[in-house]
Amino acid sequence: MNYNDISVSNNLQIVKKHQRYVAIAGAMAGLLFGLDCGVMGGALPFVASDLQLDSSTQEWVVSAMMFGAAIGAIATGKISVILGRKKSLFWGALLFSIGSLGCAFAPNVDILILCRAILGFSIGITSYTGPLYLAEMSEKKTRGRLIAMYQLMCTFGILVAFLSDTYFSFDGNWRMMLGIVSIPAFILIALIARLPESPRWLASKGSFSNAETILSNLRETKEEVEEELKEIKGALTVKQAGWSLFKTNKNVRRVVFLGMLLMLMQQFTGINIIFYYAPTVFGLAGFTSSLDQMICTVLCGVVNLLATIIAMRFVDKLGRKIILKIGFSIISLSMIVLGICIYFITNGMNYAWIPFTAVAITLICITGFAMSAGPIMWTLCAEIQPLKSREFGIACSTATCWISSTILGATFLTLVNTLGAAETFWLYAILNIIFIAITILLIPETKGVSLEYIEKNLMEGKPLKNIGL
Repeated sequence: MNYNDISVSNNLQIVKKHQRYVAIAGAMAGLLFGLDCGVMGGALPFVASDLQLDSSTQEWVVSAMMFGAAIGAIATGKISVILGRKKSLFWGALLFSIGSLGCAFAPNVDILILCRAILGFSIGITSYTGPLYLAEMSEKKTRGRLIAMYQLMCTFGILVAFLSDTYFSFDGNWRMMLGIVSIPAFILIALIARLPESPRWLASKGSFSNAETILSNLRETKEEVEEELKEIKGALTVKQAGWSLFKTNKNVRRVVFLGMLLMLMQQFTGINIIFYYAPTVFGLAGFTSSLDQMICTVLCGVVNLLATIIAMRFVDKLGRKIILKIGFSIISLSMIVLGICIYFITNGMNYAWIPFTAVAITLICITGFAMSAGPIMWTLCAEIQPLKSREFGIACSTATCWISSTILGATFLTLVNTLGAAETFWLYAILNIIFIAITILLIPETKGVSLEYIEKNLMEGKPLKNIGL
């Protein structure tokens, strides 16, 4: 091997090292999201018992986070433009640590709800900025897998929260459950210090030399850097941006509404009711002891994590659409069967096989979501938005995610009490069948193409389902 070969090899190793750091540190924003989604499921029964909360107040405790996240996502559309992706992630992590510690020391339910809203605001920032940052830092050939890292860290956070809840459930210490999740936020703050800024954001501010330097550290060849920088400059020739571009350009409006629809679909699969109210769901399925419910909940977290790893492996090979169709089919069938199991139990038919069948079907349902709508909706929302309106478009889709999640969290117990537990799950089954049709008719396939190529097809007026072809 000559010196040139050694130099090329060393350069590739440095590039890979930078890529791994960006992927892990950027995706840790998803860890915060997952921690909070998971921790409240285990803590809620103990919070409700200690603070004497009725069903309506429990829904407020759960949904306050989602409401705050919706506000945070909307605000971050502007914050990310002004401060950049890196500083937005920093402030999101800092607010998360403040909100989680506030929840742990809350003296009453009013303060708890307020701190949950602060926590949600921070998650709105990180859930907006994390996928956006990863999309802008990644190569087109691995973009789907890299953005899916965000969802992987989210599922890992859910699992860690479930394990932590189980540990503290023996003495019902819900304050430790809610407070201990601040530790990963401090770790993320430390990691952010070494993260590079997004080259696309730098270019949008006219700092092309810095953008080129960062791309040189993340791409394997000089030719790749030059080609990507040329595409970025081309995308920046659009004079308008954000809201003004949305108002005047029908193609931008089309894709912004598509991003909002994608997130609405993700949330109304109904899967998050299992994570937000996991012990409650397993109680409906026949597991009466807190320990049994927590064990089942941890098992859900393990399956969720493993299925997301599967999605990461295939998202850039099979493509987005086929995985979504498979996932929605699995979820709809699982919701039907889970509803049947709960129907039997609520009508006094307590057969021994029903609780175990309900757990198995729940795990299958989680698998369907974690390998499809979970990671892929975040991927698509980050891919389809044009550069000049990317902050605005992703702000709209992320806000839709959290508004939908707020509605879901605030209505589940009410639906169970009015419509019926089994009927609630059947309702979500019908929605998932509708989502299969929407996937076929509207959603584009975006694997293996650059962000700028998708933008070019969109601006030429191609049908939404064809903008990645």
